Amino acid sequence: MSVTKTRTSSFSRNFASVNSSQIPGLKHGPNGTMFISSGIPDLDKILGGGFSLGSLVMVMEDAEAPHHMLLLRNFMSQGLVHNQPLLYASPSKDPRQFLGTLPSPAVPKDDKSSHRDPDQEKGLRIAWQYKKYFGENQHSFDSQGGKHEFCNEFDLRKPLERQFLSGKRIDCISIQDSPNLVTLNDCCATFLSQFPRSDGSISSVGRIAIQSFCAPQCEFSNMEWDMLSFVRSLKGMVRSSNAVAFVTFPPNLLSPSSCKRWQHMADTLLSVKAILDEDKELEKLLTGYQDMVGLLNVQKVARLNTQVPVILEATTLSIKLKKRRFMVLECLNQAPIDGSSGSSYGTTGSCSVSSKSGTLDF
Repeated sequence: MSVTKTRTSSFSRNFASVNSSQIPGLKHGPNGTMFISSGIPDLDKILGGGFSLGSLVMVMEDAEAPHHMLLLRNFMSQGLVHNQPLLYASPSKDPRQFLGTLPSPAVPKDDKSSHRDPDQEKGLRIAWQYKKYFGENQHSFDSQGGKHEFCNEFDLRKPLERQFLSGKRIDCISIQDSPNLVTLNDCCATFLSQFPRSDGSISSVGRIAIQSFCAPQCEFSNMEWDMLSFVRSLKGMVRSSNAVAFVTFPPNLLSPSSCKRWQHMADTLLSVKAILDEDKELEKLLTGYQDMVGLLNVQKVARLNTQVPVILEATTLSIKLKKRRFMVLECLNQAPIDGSSGSSYGTTGSCSVSSKSGTLDF
């Protein structure tokens, strides 16, 4: 008796990577795209889920203020919290010292209530038949007692605990004294070889963070064609691996033609800009201007495995520090239409109303 073989269509979904959803810090997206978190909840929502696996993210720095470091630190800390291997390249002489400035994940309010005194819990009126369900959620906690969240909220005033830095696969490279980019290219190739995409399954993901590429202290800063070739090579290597490369660069140190080529090479392109304190015109125009530390502009969003363009609600957002320690992104509100500060990107907005009601108010 012959056995009929089920015919699979070429357009059928590949279920080989279904188990990858159990990997901390990995999330399924549309069209078979996998996302890792940027370390900023609002930015993940803006980008449609986070950074696409196999994409090149580039951030254009501002010479007036190091706001790009906020994005870089959160990106690196999020990977270490999820136990993802990290390759960090910096123009400083000792890049490993930078790891001491990474922020620590904040303790959620729900977790604070879980550390109550057992004597206090006696007064809680919980039915006995529901107590057996408390043990079912133990698998969602890691060894430190925290939940495996896709994106954490990081406390910029609290340094990352040593437990996240010890025993991890962290490679730090100094590109200050490198005469060319051969060493950096070989290190990236060796690092990305750990995360091949050819087999279809995902066992782990990696992150590459390159700070201030083409900085003046690097000897190759005047080799624009060599740097462009490296960016093109890095994009090709990342595309065929389960990793994300995050590169920041100062555009003012490049020629206009090279800067345009770099922007074209990026899958996700962001830029940051400082806000001057004495800008009185902008202060009158925007609500919550006093709480802003900078502006974030989303110039390009990665769209892998699809040709559908991305239509963002807003491309320019304000960077604010909630309680001077938590980074949030908010849509710009024009004053004096709404006297309150702008709402976070993740919150639902509504039409603002004036204090005096009228027939045209809505």
